[in-house]
Amino acid sequence: MASKYGEVVQESLNALLEDESFLPNFKEEERKKAFTSLESILSTPNQIQKSFLRVPLENGKVLRIPAFRVQHNNAVGPYKGGIRFHETVREDEVINLATLMTLKNTLHDVPFGGGKGGVVINPREFTEKELHTISKKYVHNFSDILGPDKDIPAPDVGTGEREMDWMMGEYKSIHPGRPYRGSFTGKSQVNGGSLGRREATGKGVYYTLRYMLHNFVNENEEWFKKNENRFAKTALNHTNRQLTVGIQGFGNVGSVAALESYTCNYLDTKVVAVSDRNVTLYNEEGLDIKALIEFTSQHEGDLPTTDEALSQSNIKAEIQDREDVLYLDTDVLILAALEEQIREDNVDKVKARMIVEGANGPVTLEADRKLSDDGVLIIPDILANAGGVIVSYFEWLQGRETQFYSEEEVFTMLFKKMKETMDNIYPQFFSDPFPLRQNCYIHSVMKLSNILYRHGKLY
Repeated sequence: MASKYGEVVQESLNALLEDESFLPNFKEEERKKAFTSLESILSTPNQIQKSFLRVPLENGKVLRIPAFRVQHNNAVGPYKGGIRFHETVREDEVINLATLMTLKNTLHDVPFGGGKGGVVINPREFTEKELHTISKKYVHNFSDILGPDKDIPAPDVGTGEREMDWMMGEYKSIHPGRPYRGSFTGKSQVNGGSLGRREATGKGVYYTLRYMLHNFVNENEEWFKKNENRFAKTALNHTNRQLTVGIQGFGNVGSVAALESYTCNYLDTKVVAVSDRNVTLYNEEGLDIKALIEFTSQHEGDLPTTDEALSQSNIKAEIQDREDVLYLDTDVLILAALEEQIREDNVDKVKARMIVEGANGPVTLEADRKLSDDGVLIIPDILANAGGVIVSYFEWLQGRETQFYSEEEVFTMLFKKMKETMDNIYPQFFSDPFPLRQNCYIHSVMKLSNILYRHGKLY
């Protein structure tokens, strides 16, 4: 089964086919055969595992809940990817996300392959005891394919350190005597989790924006002024002035990115809108992000939805529909909710000229093409939201070495890793006609193809 990223892989391979410096040992017909092999390998997963978890509920009923684990490619290292608990989980969605993880890890030189998991539930509808059972059942049903050197899950939408602790505990019970600390990442600190893991994705999302506009553009200002590239013009127009920011999603990723923007000493950013599953809050003078984070911490992660709640928390904001954040006239829009938020049917209403993908796949490929043709600069998921998996890698290393980094060390290493990737990507991106998403995929496909060739996988 090919994922939606098969089209992206094909476009990347087409761009590389005429570059004779890439895989130079293949000529003419042999070259076409090798590229056909690459397309087939990269656009399909190695394995799709599906199971139905038998879960007894506290009210006496028994449910059979669909669950998935997709292992896309492990040429670079063990499969790696989150497990999400959400009612919209589908097999094709999990395949897409596993494919993205392979490309993301390769782009950032993280020695993991790509995997992804999901359970079709709304976690808010289950008790803590029932979620504990679901987590244990997931590990039990997929125990043969998981492990520190096989497939290493992490948190995703609807899961966190609590679920990872439960799952690691079950893995340890099933496999006594085996190494277990690296079997899951995103765990609590007491169970070997890394400092900074919860904040890593959100910090990385904001860092890609900050580094582009504050560091890269300013350090190359004269080059940018002469550059006719449409994306270079967009970036230059967003430099050295106040930027208004809207953020869709106020969970771990969105709230951290909002706080980074609110407290940033490098860019003059003002968060004027945030949203969650219930509401959009808007204030053209800027929202009090710290007060909103304090409110959500006391209300199961939800933003205030009434004027009374806003007044009691001394928060000044206008209440709007939850999707309105997508269409407000902001300079920057950070998408930190779910997939397919900007699509063909609503892309014309989007006003932001810079979009940062904190979620996976929030802009469809069709919408991405239209926005890019209009000069909208999109920092894609493959680049922007890699902070979580990078710090998961640090956590995996710490578990193997049984020595741990300080939070400052973790963030320093995270920013260094992401800076290396951006320094490799940005110069070419601002010099060629490809959108940043396509540019990242070309780099990733090129790296992965070379590894597959060296492994003898193209014959």
